[in-house]
Amino acid sequence: MNENALNANVGLKLRGLRLARNIKQTDAAKELGVSPAYLNLIEKGKRVMPFPLLWKALRYFDQDPEQFMSSLGEGRVDEALAKLLDEPLLKSLDIDSESLQSLSAEPKLAGTVAALFNLYKNTRTQLENVLAQLSSEERARAQRNDGPGLRYDYSPYDEVSDFLEQHRNYFPELEEQAEALRRDFKLERLLTSSQLIRLLEERFGFRVNFERAPSGSSVVRRLDLEEQTLTLSPDLTEQPLKFQVATSIGLLMMDRAKLVERIVGGNRTRHAETVRLIKVNLSNYFAGALMLPYGDFFREVERSRYDVELLSSIFGTTYETVAHRLCNLSDPKRPGLPFHFLRADIAGNISKRYSGTGLKFASGGGSCGKWAVHLAFLNPGQLTRQYSMMPDGAAYFCFAKVQLQPIEGSIVKGTAYSIGLGTHAENAKYLAYGLPTTDLRKDAVATGITCRFCERTDCNQRAAPSYRFAFAFDEYTKKDCFFSPLLVHEQGDNWTSQGERTENGERNGAHKDGRQELLDKQARRRNKGEP
Repeated sequence: MNENALNANVGLKLRGLRLARNIKQTDAAKELGVSPAYLNLIEKGKRVMPFPLLWKALRYFDQDPEQFMSSLGEGRVDEALAKLLDEPLLKSLDIDSESLQSLSAEPKLAGTVAALFNLYKNTRTQLENVLAQLSSEERARAQRNDGPGLRYDYSPYDEVSDFLEQHRNYFPELEEQAEALRRDFKLERLLTSSQLIRLLEERFGFRVNFERAPSGSSVVRRLDLEEQTLTLSPDLTEQPLKFQVATSIGLLMMDRAKLVERIVGGNRTRHAETVRLIKVNLSNYFAGALMLPYGDFFREVERSRYDVELLSSIFGTTYETVAHRLCNLSDPKRPGLPFHFLRADIAGNISKRYSGTGLKFASGGGSCGKWAVHLAFLNPGQLTRQYSMMPDGAAYFCFAKVQLQPIEGSIVKGTAYSIGLGTHAENAKYLAYGLPTTDLRKDAVATGITCRFCERTDCNQRAAPSYRFAFAFDEYTKKDCFFSPLLVHEQGDNWTSQGERTENGERNGAHKDGRQELLDKQARRRNKGEP
């Protein structure tokens, strides 16, 4: 411990002893034979305490000198304050353990700081909950009857995502129905669209037509319950064609067996559209179960070590369909690894998402530009792999691949999606794509959820400031990203001395503040022709 730190620690210890005994500073100073101002400087660590005065103080406070000296290296921080050390706001304000230790010597001040900070945290939590749960009423229209305004509601899509996560994206009723159909029609592992069309015609009595949609329409599938026809676009290639026929079979099967009602049960949904959206998701789930039967698929998954591209070839389906199916492996008897799933476009919009790993997605859109699912567009012909480290220390292994579907030979007219999967970092060793690492913290990419609620103070790709930091801006100081919060020790005022008061209370140095001194120094250099 250096001399300055020792002086500060002695002063803090003595102050703590005095306050614990409810002794006023003036009374203690009188007993010790010094002025209150001098004792105040000692307690603040700004004056060295002579040994004779220290022994006198220890006798006054009835303290054993040997025990007191041995305790000087122990820095005690108030428990309520200690809990704040890892909070994002404290990091942005550059309050360290030594500063909190100084506050601990002021019980009332320490309690006030802790209470104010907890009030801030509660308010922030309430704000996040409000943003996530506000109804779909348009706030602007309530104030001005001039059209729709911004929506901060909990959308039907959010409700469906929560529904799937509550069920761990596993529905045994649909698995059983898919297995029964495969047995009844003696279907082989590698299905063809012709086999599925025959199943649709024989089991449900529907006719299948191939017709182009009217000009300007992008409809690729229409199931007409009254006419009992399924109309499909002739432009569909084999893999998406199989999926659309299998989805249609799922819709008809669920209608006849009333499976949606049974699965949703008596749970009341917040939105009228939610049940229909759940039905869409369940029909897609059924298509995956029919084309990729659980038992056979699970065995190949383990054998191939979750090689999505190889599994796509084995079962003759798309990369995205296999990625979806990997998120369904939650049978308690044959569980697969937990995954989160993302589908993003080149603009960063996420059109599909599911979290089986506990990863929280931002409500209302937006995500971290450091995620593998976005970085995959930099190398669209390759698989992008990375370890990702969240601000709370949670680590994931993520991989993503871009899927291109041109129209008339044009990617711009067609679609470009990145399909991303992620699992806990410790599961990487079970994957064919796993990356070796000996230092996860060093190898992982620092990521977050979304800029608005990200706790990182130094991200070079921030797209917006975070609500979790105190607003700080200095026109003379810039970080590598404009929106990164400016910490106290990084601001210009702290780069130059602003002067210290002398013992006589006078200002040491010029009357100018630190920033003005910096500007004057720069001006003098320019006048001399220096850069």
